[in-house]
Amino acid sequence: MRDVVRQSEGGAMERSDGSTSIDNLELAWQSITALSAELRDDEWDASTGCPGWSVKDMISHLIDYEARALGRPAPDHAPADLSHAKNPMGEHNEIGVDARRALPGPAVLDELREVTTARLAQLRALSDDDLARETVTPVGPGTIADMLTLRVMDTWSHEQDVRRAIGRPGHETGPCAAEAVAYFSRFLPAIIGKRAGVADGSVVVLTIGDVARLAIGMEAGRAQALPEVPPDPTVELTMPASAFAALVCGRSDVPDDVTVAGDAAVGEAVLAVLGFMP
Repeated sequence: MRDVVRQSEGGAMERSDGSTSIDNLELAWQSITALSAELRDDEWDASTGCPGWSVKDMISHLIDYEARALGRPAPDHAPADLSHAKNPMGEHNEIGVDARRALPGPAVLDELREVTTARLAQLRALSDDDLARETVTPVGPGTIADMLTLRVMDTWSHEQDVRRAIGRPGHETGPCAAEAVAYFSRFLPAIIGKRAGVADGSVVVLTIGDVARLAIGMEAGRAQALPEVPPDPTVELTMPASAFAALVCGRSDVPDDVTVAGDAAVGEAVLAVLGFMP
């Protein structure tokens, strides 16, 4: 990685530049709030690369999660259509999204501002002991600090979903993007090693915008992250950070600005398995 995320003694995820996951959530909320304030009426309804969800649905999803984290009750609502939900988690997420579909965009923006302001105050009050407390995350047991890293990833990824949908790229560099990409990157060796069929001795390099340059090597049937990028990898995949997010999240709107240098067959095999997020 071109930047580092480490866990402090108290449990907070702290970056090499001194920022934490809470700082990065604030950055993400500020960025998506500013973007939402610029949306035209038709842009709120623009389709995204997440099947069944519009720009407004993406923002409603972010509101709904943070409102529940504040302890507010889930909407008493039953979605009429769950056909685009892929799993029970998707069906659960649809409740808060569908409950807000009748609202105009500016009303959703007002709720975004109110909920994220209250949530940030709640997070800023957490102690190191609070952040180290064990909890259950969507990917298994972890700590509150782990959950906040996941929230950075989810929020930044959905911001990129919105930006691709309306053709306004941005926020693809900086600490928030770096923490999100670092979260995704921890899974890449296992995904590439088990699913891509890459031969022993191969080295796959992923250059993700100005955020990260990762090298993954295959040895004895196992893939592992390499400490340095070798001068002549088997293949190098280069893409903007937003395209990387679209790929790993399995979106339908992956930009066509992904380049493959080296062994094209290996590159295509890796690209085919990168959609690993549920």
